Amino acid sequence: MIYADNAATTKMSPAAIETMLSLMENSWGNPSSLYAHGQNAKEVLEQARCDIAHAIGAEPREIIFTSGGSEADNQAILSAAENGKKAGKTHIVSSAFEHHAVLHTLNKLKKEGFEVTLLDVHENGLIVPEEVNAAIREDTCLVTIMYANNEIGTIQPIREIAAVCRQRGVPFHTDAVQAVGHIPLSAAEEGIDMLSASAHKFHGPKGVGFLYARKGIRLASLIEGGAQERGRRAGTENVPGIAAMAVALKEACANLKQNAEHLTSMRDRLILGLRQIPHSALNGDPQRRLPGNVNFCFEGIEGESLLLLLDDKGIQASSGSACTSGSLDPSHVLLAIGRVHDVAHGSLRLSLGEDVTAAQVDEMIRAVREVVDYLRGFSPIWRDLMSGKKQFIL
Repeated sequence: MIYADNAATTKMSPAAIETMLSLMENSWGNPSSLYAHGQNAKEVLEQARCDIAHAIGAEPREIIFTSGGSEADNQAILSAAENGKKAGKTHIVSSAFEHHAVLHTLNKLKKEGFEVTLLDVHENGLIVPEEVNAAIREDTCLVTIMYANNEIGTIQPIREIAAVCRQRGVPFHTDAVQAVGHIPLSAAEEGIDMLSASAHKFHGPKGVGFLYARKGIRLASLIEGGAQERGRRAGTENVPGIAAMAVALKEACANLKQNAEHLTSMRDRLILGLRQIPHSALNGDPQRRLPGNVNFCFEGIEGESLLLLLDDKGIQASSGSACTSGSLDPSHVLLAIGRVHDVAHGSLRLSLGEDVTAAQVDEMIRAVREVVDYLRGFSPIWRDLMSGKKQFIL
């Protein structure tokens, strides 16, 4: 079996598992309690906060633990909206291919009277900083642009976008769920005001993540209750999960360079092989993308059939975001970069793990070629394309 859906979730690292199990057995106290078991858990919690802050170039007090990236996105955006509304600013700038945790939150705010500008994404999957600048208005209270796209893997010019926002006096948030632990980043150095991350994307446990909020950013609480997280997120902290997240992130950052070099090599090998399939196209920029991300469209087939047949061959992949895997609609990300519906339906995302081998990459190339040929063999759309009734797009 070849697992090639690491953008959806990653396998927990042995070190993260060991940490989690040990703490569940030995440090099960409530970190808000004053007795020894509670204070022991508190020490573990604060060490994890320090380790995570160090990994992303932040201060410990700027890290708020959440249930994952979606909660962090929600808190960042809703906080900026609340702060903006108090100042008479109800305009938000984002992009058309954000994760649904961002887009659905923006839709909620639109119903409350906010105006949202969704920037077009260029064919290469990149946002242009100058267009961000042009979209900012006097009443803009937030710019939120994802660091790296979860489907096509393109890495945005975050430092440049953040600089535009800083110059215009507008808070900047980035959904960095796909970036943290995979590419070098520093929240402070890059001028990021808020950043969202999720542990299970870098070999940590599911159900835990964090929000970085630069010192001075006022956060609204989504969950009312106790005074945990300095009053910014109520509820007893998941100490074993948080500590395992910190261990996984430290491990990922320690091996960042060698992992990126290996994955980039394997990624480019896979792209080269899949490009040999007629009427196929790589989605997103070939260079400015996550090391392990490969996303292709194949004309004349349906992505769902492609995934099922690849699964039969022992290759686990996806056609886009795991959060929308039950939808029959084409990917909003692919539509945003200009793919037409018929082409967007035939998409495949292969997101590689650090342990992938060249032999496995070659096996994926062979399997995809076989399945694409097989599906095209009885596709009426493909017959119309081959006969000239329809024109090829790719």
